[in-house]
Amino acid sequence: MAQNIKIGTLVPGNETSANYIKAIGQHGFESFGPTFWQTASKITDWGKYAAECLAAATAAGAVISHVGVYGNPLETGEMDLETLKSWETLIDNAHLFKCDLVCGFAGRVRGKPVPESIPRFQEVFGELSKRAAGQGVRLAFENCDMGGNWASGDWNIAMNPDAWELMFDAVPAANLGLEWEPCHQMVKLIDPIAQLRKWAPKVFHVHGKDATICHDVIKAHGVGGAVPFAFHRTPGFGDSNWADIISILRQAGFVGYIDIEGWHDPVYKGELEMTGQVHALNYLKRCRGGDFVPNPEV
Repeated sequence: MAQNIKIGTLVPGNETSANYIKAIGQHGFESFGPTFWQTASKITDWGKYAAECLAAATAAGAVISHVGVYGNPLETGEMDLETLKSWETLIDNAHLFKCDLVCGFAGRVRGKPVPESIPRFQEVFGELSKRAAGQGVRLAFENCDMGGNWASGDWNIAMNPDAWELMFDAVPAANLGLEWEPCHQMVKLIDPIAQLRKWAPKVFHVHGKDATICHDVIKAHGVGGAVPFAFHRTPGFGDSNWADIISILRQAGFVGYIDIEGWHDPVYKGELEMTGQVHALNYLKRCRGGDFVPNPEV
């Protein structure tokens, strides 16, 4: 049971992803997730790229958990269309990585309230979900607001349960779900534990990222003042009890991956980046229950 949830990390999606996996492979990560910003078009030979990533992961005793692209596939600018094309490309090539999951932002009609993006979401992901289902692939949306809110934004409507209800009602496909993390809910003062209990069946992938909420700052300055009241954190340094999170996931029957999303912690950054990530890896393994111990046969 301990191995039904693997703990890994995200990998920058580019021509050197395999080299990055090789460089950190000795630390004990159990999965790696190549992650592209806006476009995956720089990869021209997907067979070669996937084989190199797989070989590096296998040498580390790990797997490729998913592939992802993070941009706005609902708009029609040049880069937005590149993002949409990259969703298609990753869906078509996921099998090369021996994975069945593609993750990213849901996109957004820029500058409009969330409900005004739903018709375009239905159009785009109605087709993408069919394309993915035909290849045994699932799609998951990260719950990051990217600086947007209900009224307006540039990147992603999949930011909170009100939006998820609209999205999954518009495209009620079984292979559409969430790439969830507590951080993005906590910084909006949403209780992630209560949320996860309800939404765990729709969680396909988990980003290992946490948050610290400074309640003393909120009391003194509020949530919109000059002093920041919340910080993104690497797991093990934030406020979440990941033993509770993993327990809820297990209770819901989750089988999959928690991949650490680094490069956000205000303390464990720079030369301390990998120190923080490896601490998070070991912390999350403990929260998972530690090493698997088989029951005695009696």
